[in-house]
Amino acid sequence: CVRADLVDPLSALGDVFEAVSAESVDGSGGGIALAARFTTPDQRSRALAFALDRLLAAGVLKKLRREAYPVLTRWGAEPLATIDRGAVPLFGLKSFGLHVNGYVRRADGLHLWVGKRAMDRGIAPGQYDNLVAGGQPAGLTLAENLVKEAAEEAGLDAATALTARPVGHIAYRMDNHIGLKDDTLFCFDLELGEGIVPRNTDGEVERFELWPVARVLESVRDTDDWKFNVNLVVIDFLIRHGIIGPDHPEYLALGQGLRR
Repeated sequence: CVRADLVDPLSALGDVFEAVSAESVDGSGGGIALAARFTTPDQRSRALAFALDRLLAAGVLKKLRREAYPVLTRWGAEPLATIDRGAVPLFGLKSFGLHVNGYVRRADGLHLWVGKRAMDRGIAPGQYDNLVAGGQPAGLTLAENLVKEAAEEAGLDAATALTARPVGHIAYRMDNHIGLKDDTLFCFDLELGEGIVPRNTDGEVERFELWPVARVLESVRDTDDWKFNVNLVVIDFLIRHGIIGPDHPEYLALGQGLRR
């Protein structure tokens, strides 16, 4: 899904992109596509990198992240190409990531580790975050990425990180200032002992706090203090652990909406 105002800048890139008819995009009114002469993942990746450099120079794209993401039609498919992470929403591409709910069982109930994002972050500065979260780059398995992100974001060793339990996924689409975010997040629960205190190592989080789930529920319900997708992951956690139960008037709407 490409914004209409991007068609002209892409068309100006010589023979990298070509117009497509309404019939070839299922009647959606036509659009633009990578030229058919790029037939291999490597060719497509180089063509996209060329286009992004030109869009960056023209000011259409503000910055690149210098991290390669796979271009996928669905999870588990062979990548059609790779593209810079910063340009994924520009083309409305499917994106995947992982989020880890770190929690502790105490005599007075569940407590959730909450990260306070650093104020210098380009995305959601100062807002609350999960214990561990990150996008899924090209070239790593989900388990490898889990280990990497857990070390960078919470100072956890690989053995601890790999005890995280996969508990499903959430999905959402949202417009942002670049384009369309079409994201699927794989959710994990990681139970930690009271002696394990997370420590951020990559500068993304300024501190971690251990909150009782009642405080978490109240904050997610009543404030906008959480990063835009973390609140979804936390709501899913609260549903699965019975903190938000079926008697809640929005129980069904929340459950359905998280996987729409």
